[in-house]
Amino acid sequence: MHGQSGQGPLSLIFAKGVRPDADCLVDLAAQATELGQEPGIGFAVSHRPPGDEGWLELLAMGLTFDCRGLAPATAKAVPPAGQLFGLIQPIVGEAIELAPGPHLGQVSALLPVVRVLCGLGATLAALPGVLAVCWGPAKSWMEPNYFIQAIRTWLAGGAFPALGLASLERDSNGVLSSLGLDFLIGQELRFEPDSSLPLATATRIAVRLIHQMAEGGAMISATELIGPNGEALLAVPFNDGRQLRVMRRR
Repeated sequence: MHGQSGQGPLSLIFAKGVRPDADCLVDLAAQATELGQEPGIGFAVSHRPPGDEGWLELLAMGLTFDCRGLAPATAKAVPPAGQLFGLIQPIVGEAIELAPGPHLGQVSALLPVVRVLCGLGATLAALPGVLAVCWGPAKSWMEPNYFIQAIRTWLAGGAFPALGLASLERDSNGVLSSLGLDFLIGQELRFEPDSSLPLATATRIAVRLIHQMAEGGAMISATELIGPNGEALLAVPFNDGRQLRVMRRR
């Protein structure tokens, strides 16, 4: 799997001056103690260093996560601008971030770990002053309730949040590509410009495939597919399997 080091994958952007401190998260932990409790999952504080260090270790579903950038320490860097979901413009504020604990190492991008991370993020996203939630691997910025609802649905057995934990971007040549799948499965989608496959149709196909691949893994050989309107499609891995080209079957 292809987890990232450095900046944590999940950031919460707060209005300036209202980032939570350690006491705030200790209080929140006392209120959220079991899976399925709205809006995300319960957690406990498993390690609390001196407050001026600005971080806590949080325990959720048997896994530990580092929460950094807490007040009164310096905020974490705000992620770069990217796709907006439920927002009309980029948000200016201060960030805290969540990342799998160091002991998770190379399994930090496994889907069960990501589910717990996002469930914990949904719990924190309900804190006062949260303006946006950012998922770094997809460069996506989400309105807090958009993120909470998407993760709540996923935790309840619904669809993987294909537009949020992944995103779609179109370059100047008309190529439509996914962003964020590589973090989970080591492969991204790619749709070349094709007059017989309109952008709206390619987008619907991409969302469906993101959900399928996030749950089932990368496609390692050429695969025939059927699109949402009965389109005959072919998905072919290339670039050493790191990309999956999707096209109409001729």
